[in-house]
Amino acid sequence: MLKRHNIWQNSVLGAILAVGMAVPVFAEEVTADKVVATVNGTDITLGEMIAAAETLPDQYKSLPDDVLYDGILQQLIQQTALSQSLEGTPPKRIDFAVTNERRTLRAGTVIDRIVEKAVTDEAIQAAYEEKFANAAPSKEYNASHILVKTREEADAIRKELEDGADFAELAKEKSTGPSGPNGGSLGWFGPGMMVKPFEDAVVGMEPGQISEPVETQFGWHVIKLNETRLKDAPKLDDVREELKAQLERDAVENAVADLTESATVTQAEKGSIPASAVRDTSLID
Repeated sequence: MLKRHNIWQNSVLGAILAVGMAVPVFAEEVTADKVVATVNGTDITLGEMIAAAETLPDQYKSLPDDVLYDGILQQLIQQTALSQSLEGTPPKRIDFAVTNERRTLRAGTVIDRIVEKAVTDEAIQAAYEEKFANAAPSKEYNASHILVKTREEADAIRKELEDGADFAELAKEKSTGPSGPNGGSLGWFGPGMMVKPFEDAVVGMEPGQISEPVETQFGWHVIKLNETRLKDAPKLDDVREELKAQLERDAVENAVADLTESATVTQAEKGSIPASAVRDTSLID
């Protein structure tokens, strides 16, 4: 039902906006309560139009004001006329959907306010200093590997390398990993980016060294550490969005936990309602 509604809404709005009509000129003070149209005695306000405009896809929001105004107004007029034509008792799903939507909008407003309060320039600066200001440069590694299925294959490959075989050519020929065609090169990576047995082996190596066979869930690796480097802490602007996202998550999670914990919550006795009932749409028809 909701899908059919959205298809109708988008098609009607799109058709009307494609035509484009002039917006009326307001000589009086404009407020959200201003009545912009009346359909069979039911008023439509500017506030309702503004709320509708907020939900539009971006391609509609970029339209000229007069086109957008008339498109939304005509849509709301048509929706009002359609809703008035509903005969008999409306399906219960309407009331339940309105309740859910109101709850969602109220909760979203609270979240917006929480985020606005928590994510300030001062908070971002403090988060940066806590995480990066005194952090020592981290070590990064550039390595290549040859991946095979068995320890025996890995031992044989290491023997070939000891006898002077070229690592990259051997990787192209025998590695089963996706890096094989590229000579086994894995590029640069830092701590936590590789599975632990692989990382542990690399951390204990010197540039130019070739490892003993290392087993991971992917198979057996023969690893060559090409070089290492120290990476300085990033600049604030480079991690600003990351820090903002973390501040948002922390603020919202903490607020939700606090509010839920302090709320008086009672739930239906477990088992008193079959879990399958959540799929029974006949209950709200």
